Amino acid sequence: FVEQDTIMFSNVVHASRLTARRTNVNNAFAIIRSLQTSSPSPSAAPAAAEKGVSTDSAAVTDNTPVPPTTFSEERMRTDKRYQSDKQIPEALLKKIDEDISEFSIRGKAKEGRAVYLDMSATTPLDPRVLDAMLPYTIGSYGNPHSRTHSYGWESESIVEKAREQIASLIGASSPKEIIFTSGATESNNLSIKGVAHFYGKKKRHVITTQTEHKCVLDSCRSLEQEGFEVTYLPVQHSTGMIDMEQLKAAIRKDTVLVSIMAVNNEIGTRQPVEEIGELCRSKKVFFHTDAAQMLGKMPMNVNDMKIDLMSMSSHKVYG
Repeated sequence: FVEQDTIMFSNVVHASRLTARRTNVNNAFAIIRSLQTSSPSPSAAPAAAEKGVSTDSAAVTDNTPVPPTTFSEERMRTDKRYQSDKQIPEALLKKIDEDISEFSIRGKAKEGRAVYLDMSATTPLDPRVLDAMLPYTIGSYGNPHSRTHSYGWESESIVEKAREQIASLIGASSPKEIIFTSGATESNNLSIKGVAHFYGKKKRHVITTQTEHKCVLDSCRSLEQEGFEVTYLPVQHSTGMIDMEQLKAAIRKDTVLVSIMAVNNEIGTRQPVEEIGELCRSKKVFFHTDAAQMLGKMPMNVNDMKIDLMSMSSHKVYG
């Protein structure tokens, strides 16, 4: 591709700039190789050493797992880039007499980095994921939709591999069923509004629950402003579960979609997804579920569960 690039742009780019670019590309790939293997090739060693990358790791066989080389607990403690430089908000430093309970932490802020325990909200990137992604951020960084050069082919190949892996994980019939978005919020919006708008001329009723994620509730409110009817089912106070009889009674002839999350993001309730899917399929109603909290924690099969649309998010599972 570099040679083709030289030919294509030789009339507008100076030859010295092309030479510099070729050198930078070679150096980048040398660094990538040193990150991916504990035994870099001799040709990669000088370029890697020039960039400050160690190349004296012990040689390993192809079948030996290579530990992540880009991250360590020691680096987390010493590298300033991983340290918080944010000041404690003034409001937390002052004791406020109002609304103080025995569980309040106002006025008790401690020095140092806090421990993050809400892994249901988000997770750090797994170092193995970082190592797998690095080659495609500084080396094979082409647009996967660019079909006329090798950079695009390389990116397309790895995107399609990821699509196949996700399809296998959730039991999808085909990798083509996997659609990449910016996250679960966009996926929820796309699923709910997409189905409603597509079938809106014949069916204008949507069912969801009162305990859904905010982005699902916001999508439903948006549809209400467009003239759709939305039924917000309550949940049992003791368990957070829906009442299947209430759901069955709420389905009408003009119901186009039922959207109920698989696992609640705040209290952890697992809804009877299989029963909901069976009911919706029998009534010829689309079933969407926000499974961001279920992904990677419980077995999932969209066909067995009769799920028509499912939202997931990689940042919930160290991706």
